[in-house]
Amino acid sequence: MSQTSPTLDLPLVMPAQAQKHVTVNEALLRLDALVQPVVESRTVSEQPADPAEGAGWIIPSGASGPDWANYPVGTLAIFRDGCWSALQPRDGWRVHVRDLEVQLHWSEASGIWRAASTITTLAAGAGGAASRAVIIEETLSGLAGSSVETSVAIPARSVVFCVSVRTREAVSGALSFDCGIAGETSKFGGSLGVGAGAANLGVVGPTAFYSDTPLVLTANGGDFSGGEVALAIHAWLPVAPAID
Repeated sequence: MSQTSPTLDLPLVMPAQAQKHVTVNEALLRLDALVQPVVESRTVSEQPADPAEGAGWIIPSGASGPDWANYPVGTLAIFRDGCWSALQPRDGWRVHVRDLEVQLHWSEASGIWRAASTITTLAAGAGGAASRAVIIEETLSGLAGSSVETSVAIPARSVVFCVSVRTREAVSGALSFDCGIAGETSKFGGSLGVGAGAANLGVVGPTAFYSDTPLVLTANGGDFSGGEVALAIHAWLPVAPAID
C-alpha cells in the first residue's frame, strides 16, 4: 500500500503507527494549502524574510535564499510552522496568483504553469476534431525596468489574430510602450499610451505560433517605474481528432 494519496500526495496513517496525529495534521495542513490555493506571486525571486503563516509562492527561475535556491522552478513554496515546505505540483493543479490576479494551472507535459483561459468551441467533428476560440488574459502591475514579460503565453499550435491592451493605472517612467514578443517588440502595437484608460487592439494577419510564447511590454523614453496594464491574447486553437 502506498504511503501517500495518489492525487495530492497526502501522507496516510499506517497500521499500528505511533503518533498518528502527526501524520493526520500534516495531511490537513497540505489540504489547507492545496484546496482553493492562493499564492502571493510567481515573480518574486528573493525568499521573503518574514512571511505570514500559511503564505505561499511559486518558485520562479533564479530564486535565491537558503530554502528557495534549492527548490525546482514551479514548485509551490508554503510557509508554515516557522519553516518552508516545498510541494511539487501535479498535472491539472490550479492556483490563484494574488499579485497578477490570474488563475494558473500546472501542465505536466510542458512542466510550466499556464494561465487558465476562456475557451469556446466554434465547431466540432464527429471524430473529436475541433476549432476553438481562446482568450487568455493577464494584468501586469508594478511595472519596472526596461521591459516586462507576461507569465501567460500564446499557446503552442495556435493562430493569433489580436493582442489587446488596456492601461488600467497610469504608467510612470516611460513616455510610451510597445507590446510584442521577443524579437518583435512592437508586433501588437507600438508607442502605446501610458495614461489610465488608454487602449489598443493589436490586430495582425493570422499568425501561427509553434511554441508557447510570452508577451513582452517594452518601455520607450525611459524605464518603467510603475503602472498597471491588462493584456488579452485572442487566438484560434485547433484540436486534432481523438485517438479512438
